[in-house]
Amino acid sequence: MSFTLLIIIIALAFIFDFINGFHDAANSIATVVSTKVLSPIQAVLWAAFFNFLAYAIFELKIADTIAKVVDTNAITLQVILAGIIAAIIWNLLTWYLGIPSSSSHTLVGGLAGAAIAHAGWTVVHSSVILKIAAFIFLAPFLGMMISYFISILMLNLLKNGNPHILEKYFRKFQLLSSALFSLGHGGNDAQKVMGLIAATLMVYFNGVDPATIPDWAQITMVNGKIHAIPHWIVLGCYFAISAGTISGGWKIVKTMGTKITKLTSFEGVAAETSGALLLFGTDAFGIPVSTTHTITGAIMGTGLTKRVTAVKWGVTINLLYAWILTIPVSMAIAALVYYLFKLFGV
Repeated sequence: MSFTLLIIIIALAFIFDFINGFHDAANSIATVVSTKVLSPIQAVLWAAFFNFLAYAIFELKIADTIAKVVDTNAITLQVILAGIIAAIIWNLLTWYLGIPSSSSHTLVGGLAGAAIAHAGWTVVHSSVILKIAAFIFLAPFLGMMISYFISILMLNLLKNGNPHILEKYFRKFQLLSSALFSLGHGGNDAQKVMGLIAATLMVYFNGVDPATIPDWAQITMVNGKIHAIPHWIVLGCYFAISAGTISGGWKIVKTMGTKITKLTSFEGVAAETSGALLLFGTDAFGIPVSTTHTITGAIMGTGLTKRVTAVKWGVTINLLYAWILTIPVSMAIAALVYYLFKLFGV
C-alpha cells in the first residue's frame, strides 16, 4: 500500500508541475504576447525551451527549502498526498477563474495544512513558512521598485533617441528579457516539485539503512542541505513544467498582459528584466517566491512611469486578495482531504 501511495504521489507531483506550467505560463509570456513580439504559440515554445534550460544552471536551493516546510520525520505519505491534491484543486480553480495565483504558495499551504491536521503545528517549520509568506508582499513590491528604477534609467538614457528606431530594438531586446525570465521561472518553480518528491522519498525511506536505499531514490545531503537528487526527478520536473508551458494558459495571459496596464516593448523589457533579476536573486538565497507576484509587481512598476492612474489598481487589489488567501485556503483544503483519508481508511 505504501509503495502504491509513493507512486501515486510522484505521478500527482508531475501532474502538478504540468499544471504549474500552464497556470504560470502567463508569467513568462504575457508581456511578450501582449506587445505582439511573438505569437502565443511562438511565445510558449520560447518559454518552454528556457524553462528546460534552467536544469543546467540552477542549484537545488529552492528544492531544499520546500523539502523542509514540514518535518519529514513526523509525517506520512498520506499527509503529502493530501497536500498535493489540495494544491492541484486550488491551482485548477484559480486557472479556471483566470486568477494568477501562486503555485508555490498553494503547494506550501497544502503541505502545511495536511501536516498540521496529522500532527499539530509543531510539525511545521514556522521559519520557512514565514519567510515564504513574507514574499507574498515583498516579491511584488521589490519587482515594482526594480522595474520602476530600470524604466526611469532607460527613459533618461534614451530620451534623445528616435522612438520608432528604439521600438524596433526593444522588440528584439524583449526576446532576451523574456528568455531570462523564463529561465528564472523554470529554476524557481520546477524545483518546488523536486523538493516535494525529495521529501516524499525521505518519508518513504525514513528509518531505513541508507546503504540499502536504491540508487533511484538516493537523496544526497551536504551540511544538512539537499545537494543532489536522482536525475529522473530533475529531468521529469523540467519536462513536466515545459510541457505545461507549451499547453498555455490564455485566461491568465489576458489578465497579466492587458488588464494591469497597457504594455509597449520598452515596458515589456523593463518588466521582464526586473522579474528575472529578482528570481535569480531569490534563487541564490533559496527563497521560493511566486513568479506570478514578481512579474505582476514588475508590470505595475513600469506602468507607474507613465502615471499612477496607468495602473489598474482595482485589478491588482483583487489579485492581492487571491494571493493572501492562497496559503490559508490551501491549508484548509489539505486538512479536509487528510480527514477524509482518515475517515475512509486510506
